[in-house]
Amino acid sequence: MKRLLAAVAIALPMLGSAAMGQETVKIGYIDPLSGGGASVGEGGLKTFQFLAEELNAKGGILGKKVEIVPLDNKTNPQESLIQAQKAIDSGVRYITQGNGSSVAGALSDFITKYNERNPGKEVLYFNYAAVDPVLTNDKCSFWHFRWDANSDIKMEALTNYMKDAPSIKKVYLINQDYSFGQSVRTQARAMLAAKRSDIQIVGDELHPLLKITDFAPYVAKIKASGADTVVTGNWGQDIALLLKAAADAGLKVSWYTYYAGGAGGPTAIKQTGLNHQVFQITEGFANVDHKTSQDFEKAFRAKVDLSLWYPRAVNEMRMFAAAAEKAKSLDPVKVAQSLEDMKFEVFSGGEGMMRKDDHQFFQPIYISSFGEIKPGQFDEEKTGWGWKEVAKIDTAKTVLPTTCKMERP
Repeated sequence: MKRLLAAVAIALPMLGSAAMGQETVKIGYIDPLSGGGASVGEGGLKTFQFLAEELNAKGGILGKKVEIVPLDNKTNPQESLIQAQKAIDSGVRYITQGNGSSVAGALSDFITKYNERNPGKEVLYFNYAAVDPVLTNDKCSFWHFRWDANSDIKMEALTNYMKDAPSIKKVYLINQDYSFGQSVRTQARAMLAAKRSDIQIVGDELHPLLKITDFAPYVAKIKASGADTVVTGNWGQDIALLLKAAADAGLKVSWYTYYAGGAGGPTAIKQTGLNHQVFQITEGFANVDHKTSQDFEKAFRAKVDLSLWYPRAVNEMRMFAAAAEKAKSLDPVKVAQSLEDMKFEVFSGGEGMMRKDDHQFFQPIYISSFGEIKPGQFDEEKTGWGWKEVAKIDTAKTVLPTTCKMERP
């Protein structure tokens, strides 16, 4: 009976894929649409739906309409695999996900094994935000492509900037307790020690992912430590509520973050009163001096009533279309091969490149600070404050080596 059930489990996806409708290109969007990560998941869904509309207005991909299929994973790896199987059964051959490297690791492994069992019915996984370095190193997969800079690339850039700030003397690390947060803390320690051995790490805290509703006890520890700077990879409600607690407690430190610009973050920063003392590292932001991306931002905000958190999603969707056009096919294997080593003019300007060796995308990245802006610039969450560029790192300077030993079909 167990063997029979296993055979049915393998056969069903194949039947589902065979029945795929030929008139649309379905992209399964697997991210949190409920629970603690819902705010970022909903924002991502609206972004991909907007991008699908943009492609469809230009004729779709190879003349086929693009459809985003929303699938709620509740930021849970096991639920993500259920949703991935559901997507495949309904004819989806392209899946995108971003929030949570634990989810990304599970999806990459699942899709790799599925493709091994189902030649001719392959599925591609487009990762737009899960940045654990292991996904393009020891656990790389031919079927996984990442459009965000990984955590090591971001920390390398952040610490290069921090090492030249003499005011930084005591640093507190606070991160989410899973693979990504652990990577942030490890690399922050190592890179700061190598570049500024005089900096003291006065606290190193890990907390449960998307489960803390009151960060006041954590902020009290930061205050007691005497830290002048906080480094955090927190995202979603974990950065917004952390900053809110800091505002409530009157904590006056500098913040170096990955995701302070997400839902609720800008409002909390304004409440702290920390004018241009909260920094984030991204592949773009609303006030980058680049007319095309600013025109897009204006249209996006008018339609969606959100700022664009994910310029990398724009790169992902446009490169997918370009790769399919180049391959003259929507076969996932041919699209994947077309994406390898593809060079592309990125959303915020400049050339990006999808490295064949590990499927890590490299692009210009920016460090920006949040605070008062010039008249006419984009603000965030109706605070009157916005992001301002403090440093730009060109593509060539973001490239780090990989340990990936990729197996190709």
